[in-house]
Amino acid sequence: MTVLDARALNRATLARQHLLERAAVSPCDAVAHLAGLQAQEPQAPFIGLWSRLDPFDPAALDTLLTDRRVARLHLMRRTVHLVTAGDALAWRLRHGALLRQRLLGVYRAELTDIDLDALAVEAAELFAAGEPSMPDVGRTLAERYPDAGHRALGEAAITEVPVVQTPPRGLFGTTAGARYALLATWLGTEPHLLSGRVDAELVRRYLAAYGPAASADLRAWCGLAGLPAAVAAVRDELVSFRDERGRELLDLPDAPRPDPDTPAPVRFLPAFDNAVLGYDDRSRIIDDAHRLLSVAGKRFVLLDGRVAATWTVAGGVLVVEPLRRFTRADRSAVTEEGRALAGFLPDVERGRVRVASSRT
Repeated sequence: MTVLDARALNRATLARQHLLERAAVSPCDAVAHLAGLQAQEPQAPFIGLWSRLDPFDPAALDTLLTDRRVARLHLMRRTVHLVTAGDALAWRLRHGALLRQRLLGVYRAELTDIDLDALAVEAAELFAAGEPSMPDVGRTLAERYPDAGHRALGEAAITEVPVVQTPPRGLFGTTAGARYALLATWLGTEPHLLSGRVDAELVRRYLAAYGPAASADLRAWCGLAGLPAAVAAVRDELVSFRDERGRELLDLPDAPRPDPDTPAPVRFLPAFDNAVLGYDDRSRIIDDAHRLLSVAGKRFVLLDGRVAATWTVAGGVLVVEPLRRFTRADRSAVTEEGRALAGFLPDVERGRVRVASSRT
């Protein structure tokens, strides 16, 4: 069985993620291909698509959201994702057990004596009456469940009831609190649960955007249990490899696997980008020494396809903090791409980029 080293896997990931070359596809098609974009930070999808598409007009993504062709909701790993309307309807109920499990992992003590199914009925009435915030719902439910905290009740409501975050939350350059509407009302139809078909399609979609990958990588990306049966159901459609650890990697036969020596341009990623978080073994794109940064909300800079720096915006300046020593050519390439991003971001003065001193 062919062994794929970390560099080969890196180039495959970059190609699938539209990070090796910017793609000339619509934002809607990109969101669909990527099986959703991490949107825990409301502006993250815009940065993610800016780094992946040419051209990319943020107004086009705004229109998709206001026209309800994409939706923001809690899905994979109980984090907010921006997905197409069709994927929201197909995937939300499949993630219900995961969402409840992770809710109880945090709030079990406060919710132990509460019938969550009954709470969901009451919460759905509140969401149907308007577009309340989570704190609003939590405070209202506290009148019925005084022994639980407002936060726990609000979290339970948005977990147990299929809801979406509504605009202006998630529009480009805006700052707005999260308000919620019923998924079925917002998208005009009820979500559906076809578990076996959904799971098989999830496997195919994941491999198209993240493969070659192991079953453990698939599980880490979505957080769902019960996927081995889906993998087995589509295995005859797939090809197999091994990584340097000896793990079996599965892939779609015709998916791109570029030459490992293919040059990789500098790319800026938003916080929690799935190009990094979408794997159990993230060594194809980030060193183990920096792995915890991927769940700490850091924004990354890819250099030669790997995480080499973090970046932030401070005082109208895009600031890059290297995680290793940069050569003069590295600093030049990062600065050039940073200036392009600075021209895109509304909170950065055009062209203002500072690359800090390299770490030894």
